[in-house]
Amino acid sequence: MKYTNENGRSMVEMLGVLAIIGVLSVGGIAGYSKAMNKFKINKTTDQVSMLIANIRTMFSAQGDYAGLTNGAAIKFGIVPDDMYAASTDGAYTDTYTINNAFNGTVEIKSSTSNGTDTAGAFTVAYKGLSQEACVTLATSDWGSGQASGLIAILAGSALADTDLAGAVIGGNGSSAAGKAVGQPGATGTNAVKTPMPVAAAVTGCASNATANQVVWKYY
Repeated sequence: MKYTNENGRSMVEMLGVLAIIGVLSVGGIAGYSKAMNKFKINKTTDQVSMLIANIRTMFSAQGDYAGLTNGAAIKFGIVPDDMYAASTDGAYTDTYTINNAFNGTVEIKSSTSNGTDTAGAFTVAYKGLSQEACVTLATSDWGSGQASGLIAILAGSALADTDLAGAVIGGNGSSAAGKAVGQPGATGTNAVKTPMPVAAAVTGCASNATANQVVWKYY
């Protein structure tokens, strides 16, 4: 009678299989992460376009954007439901929190269009962005001519309200450490036109994902 020896897989073979599984897992996770980031950027692009169009339509008859706040935008149905938590009392305050796809916040408010008025323009600020998202959003074409209503697009890691007030119709964009301002038709040595060049956006958008923000200013 013949006996056949049946041996299991060797340790070397098992280690080889585990190594292959590990490589595939790492590749899969990296691919998923990249796909999710692209999805979030696309979602943000759609959200911003919708917010800007809705705000301009809602306030067109008023002539300015006085009274525009996060709470007012929610009350008027400008903000999608998935961007904020339902209020328990129905009273949406001026500082009501609106969230973006990157787990950061969104701030909507009136601003100056020429440096002297108080509500001739409005801003939509997306905060807490990754560097990739900050650069991608800043360099997209949000309006290269003044007819689009775009006054300026700002990208940076340390933006302040004074930066927003300084961006007026017909102004010249500029870039500096921690800040980049692109404006339609900007001219001059340090001017940054729109769409904003990648180099200018990278100058403004830091690697610290919790600090980056992009602000759109329209009239």
